[in-house]
Amino acid sequence: MVKKMPLDRLTDDDIREILTKYKRIALVGASPKPERDANMVMRYLLEHGYDVIPVNPKYEEVLGRKCYPSVLDIPGDIDIVDIFVRPEFTEEIVDQAIKKGAKVVWFQFYTYNRNAFKKAKEAGLTAVAHRCIKQEHERLFGDL
Repeated sequence: MVKKMPLDRLTDDDIREILTKYKRIALVGASPKPERDANMVMRYLLEHGYDVIPVNPKYEEVLGRKCYPSVLDIPGDIDIVDIFVRPEFTEEIVDQAIKKGAKVVWFQFYTYNRNAFKKAKEAGLTAVAHRCIKQEHERLFGDL
C-alpha cells in the first residue's frame, strides 16, 4: 500500500517537534459551547500543558480564559495560530499570524484555504493543513 503524502508535506517527526517545541497557542474561533470542536480541542490542550489563548470577538471569556477579538490583540508572543473558522476567513487570520510573529499556522479540518496556506508558507511560517491538533497530539504522544 502506498501512503499518500499529506498536503502540508509534514512528517510525524515534524508534527511531533511542533507539538513539543511550541506551547503558546492562539485558538481562533474559540467557543464556550462544550459541544463545539474548538471547545473540546481547547480543553484538551489546556489539560496537556499548553497555554491556549481563545480568540473570538463574540466572547469575553472561554473556559475561564480571557478571549481576545483578534490574534493581534493578544499580549506577548504566540507560537501557533490554530484556526477554527471557515476557509474564506483564514487569509485575514494568516495576515494576523504573520504580523504577530507566530511560527506555525494550523488549519484544522475544513478550514484550509489555498491562498492563506501559500501566504503562510511564503512568509516563512510552518503551515499544517487538514489535521486536528488534538488528534495529532493523541496519535503521537498518547494520552499522557
